[in-house]
Amino acid sequence: MDRKSIIEAVKKNPDIDVLIVGAGINGAGTFRDLALNGMNVLIIDKGDFCSGTSATSSHMAHGGIRYLENGEFRLVEEAVAERNRMIENAPHLVQPLPTVIPIFKVWSGLLNAPLKFVNLLDRPSERGALVIKIGLIFYDSFTRKQKTVPRHKFFGRSEALARYPFLNDKIKYAALYYDGHLLSPERMTVEIILDGESEGPHAKALNYASFNKIENGQVLIKDEETGELLAVKPKVVINAAGPWIDYVNQNAGFTTKYIGGTKGSHLVIKNDELRKAVGESEFFFENKDGRIVLCLPFYDKVIVGTSDLPIDNPDNARCTPEEEEYFINLVDRVFPTIKITRDQIVFRFSGVRPLEYQHAKTTGQITRDHSIKEDVVQGIPVLSLVGGKWTSFRAFSEQVATKVMARMGKTKEKSTESLPIRGGSNLPLLKTQKDAYIKSLVTNFGFTEDYGRELLTRYGTYAEKIAGFIKENKGKMLKSIPNWNSGELIYILQNEKPLHLDDLFVRRSTIMWLGNASQDVIDEFADIIADEYHWSLAKKKEEIAKVKTIIENS
Repeated sequence: MDRKSIIEAVKKNPDIDVLIVGAGINGAGTFRDLALNGMNVLIIDKGDFCSGTSATSSHMAHGGIRYLENGEFRLVEEAVAERNRMIENAPHLVQPLPTVIPIFKVWSGLLNAPLKFVNLLDRPSERGALVIKIGLIFYDSFTRKQKTVPRHKFFGRSEALARYPFLNDKIKYAALYYDGHLLSPERMTVEIILDGESEGPHAKALNYASFNKIENGQVLIKDEETGELLAVKPKVVINAAGPWIDYVNQNAGFTTKYIGGTKGSHLVIKNDELRKAVGESEFFFENKDGRIVLCLPFYDKVIVGTSDLPIDNPDNARCTPEEEEYFINLVDRVFPTIKITRDQIVFRFSGVRPLEYQHAKTTGQITRDHSIKEDVVQGIPVLSLVGGKWTSFRAFSEQVATKVMARMGKTKEKSTESLPIRGGSNLPLLKTQKDAYIKSLVTNFGFTEDYGRELLTRYGTYAEKIAGFIKENKGKMLKSIPNWNSGELIYILQNEKPLHLDDLFVRRSTIMWLGNASQDVIDEFADIIADEYHWSLAKKKEEIAKVKTIIENS
């Protein structure tokens, strides 16, 4: 359902079961779960879908092995199981990720957990081989039955350096275990929302629509595109605004202090030597200050991160020059022969983890677990979704949906546990199967093999539907960028709800993330979206200027 139709439908019938505020991953997952079970649900976001915290993840689906040190065994067990489900349900977007831990000490860190427990630890000792080995044994044991990824391995110094020749030769050991590589958090969130909407007209999604206030038993929503106020009468409001939860509650008419978030920033770096060094593995290690950091392959680039800094206002989250310097220097910890310079940074991103407000000596001690806070305003229950890990979104969403439906005397009949996400359905996993699928795209639609492979990579098995649309609409390959087609772009515009030019570059694709949004690319995309959306010349120039500003500030 398009934006205009949704607004008209809501005006005609403002009575709904559930209003979800915030279309990050927790809001999106809850939306899909409720839609699947027949609830009349509307999800809104003040910006584009997945334009806040959920877009700034480290691009990993992981169980959080380091949280074992905090004693959060239930959280880690849940997250590891959910990581495996993500790999199984969305294999086009989440893939097994070999993860290497360079280890510089043997016995260090044995007292970290007990000292944390009695609140006597300001900074943990560096984790040595024994502590890491114990942690990985626990980690593997949590999903012994699923067998989605291989068990961990330990290598001595000689074997580690033979396998990973760029590694710091001062290491004692290296451990290899598996997590998940989340290729595009934005696409996954958007696809989950689209899957929810496909359940029927009872499920509606509006981006660029913000929560305004609760007045006379109804919620006023502001259309950020027109300024118009839209009234709905929900039986329940779900506040899934992440680090903005307390701000939404304030607008609703009550004061909370649920969120004590921390800022995490990352860099996307183009350095061929660093890309060769990481290969297909993530390097997950402890920096000199005790912070757990990472180097992660990201197509032909490398993501380096992340920070964990207290922040008061999530709107102020930016990657600072000090963080840049920190990230550039941390590479030296594991790859001392590789030198990173600022001109190799092609993209910066920063967001705020919506962690529960707690008093803790270090940010690393704040729980990453999730909880539901319940309030009532003007007779309307407001459920605030606090905390949580990206990887655990499905389990959290299921918990929320079950609670909401129970309030209404209903029982969930359908589960998302084994539900494929859009293009993850029947995805060919073996190389021979992928090659055959790509060959069929080449044969049936006249694409080059490279473009067929790109379609499969971007959209999974939804590639065939998009290919059919391209053929039907006589799409042409773009001139400014390899392996993009005008028909593909028009399909996105007509079916995936982008409203602005930057939505295409940052959240429906990885073009800007990879530093590929050149002036020619921006102009060619702008021409197509302006034609499709009937923009004036002034509007097109405004959108181009916005994209260039984002690039300059990233």
